[in-house]
Amino acid sequence: MKPLLPLALLISVAPLVSAAAGAPLTWNRNLLRQPPEWFASAAGRAAVEQVLRFQSAAGGWPKNVDLLAPITDADLAEIQRGGKANTFDNQGTTLPLRFIAVAAAATGDARCRAAVARGLDYVFASQYPNGGFPQFFPLRQGYYTRITYNDGAMVNVLELLRDVAAAKPPFGFVDAARRDRAAAAVARGIDCILRTQIKEAGRLTAWCAQHDEHTLAPAWARAYEPPSLSGAESVGIVRFLMAVEKPSPEIVAAIEGAVAWFRAVPMTGRRVESVPRAGGKPDAVLVADPAAPPLWARFYELGTHRPLYMDRDSKPLYDFSLVSYERRSGYGYHTTAPAELLQRDYPAWQARLASDSTRR
Repeated sequence: MKPLLPLALLISVAPLVSAAAGAPLTWNRNLLRQPPEWFASAAGRAAVEQVLRFQSAAGGWPKNVDLLAPITDADLAEIQRGGKANTFDNQGTTLPLRFIAVAAAATGDARCRAAVARGLDYVFASQYPNGGFPQFFPLRQGYYTRITYNDGAMVNVLELLRDVAAAKPPFGFVDAARRDRAAAAVARGIDCILRTQIKEAGRLTAWCAQHDEHTLAPAWARAYEPPSLSGAESVGIVRFLMAVEKPSPEIVAAIEGAVAWFRAVPMTGRRVESVPRAGGKPDAVLVADPAAPPLWARFYELGTHRPLYMDRDSKPLYDFSLVSYERRSGYGYHTTAPAELLQRDYPAWQARLASDSTRR
């Protein structure tokens, strides 16, 4: 395997373009679908070089950065020092680690394999003894230390480790010791998920977007993200549990409890609509619509299970129209994601369990 060319030379030779469409590439999950031969092209090698360049000394990658965009050494150093580096938030670390693994599998490049090993060691080091994962590692002061289900952060990590443990492509080259560590980390993560599921009146419900890393209790994140039951993040958690091949009775109970809760709390007869304000800027409003499909709130109040809204002053609100325009238009307070979970994923999971039981 030829060594990767210097980044500056590669960028001068070929733009970072898609093998299929010839359009400029942007940093997103679609990059994982590039054909193996693309990674041997000048553009593919330039993309790999660029993503490798963003891996920190700790082994992680930043969030909210276009990893394919040319960057100076000074800008890169600022990113590594700033608030975007070494995180699992917004697919930080997990997506670049998958991308480099795809490149390693396609090319056999030793630097890519080494970067994957460093990235996995970073993930292993970040896991709490109780199985949870923080939003940032090394730990940063503030809510960043919380066990973070928000935006799928911990689920993304566990899905990656599950694929590593199973030697699922592109992770077939990962050594046996790290595969074993990945399997153990997934088992601890599942245990954490089961222990953080919120039980009220003796019934299992859902999860908070963040849980305290010591007590496992629902916890605050940002000022408008209170301890609550999550109608959004809980969907990804349930899907992850549904993918467990031989679920324990505890996992089955967790899924059934969450599904029952999702069925009990939808907002019916209302939908979110974008309407123009004076000056033409869009505003998000809840409007009455008897034909609207089910809608779920992102936050539900603990105990009452009422849809809960908060602004930057952290005062509880139960009327979406009372949220400031800045937050109404800039944050997702509602979701339809549970609908597909209930209508498609849950019946398929039940059928799989029944089939597995019959085969036994």
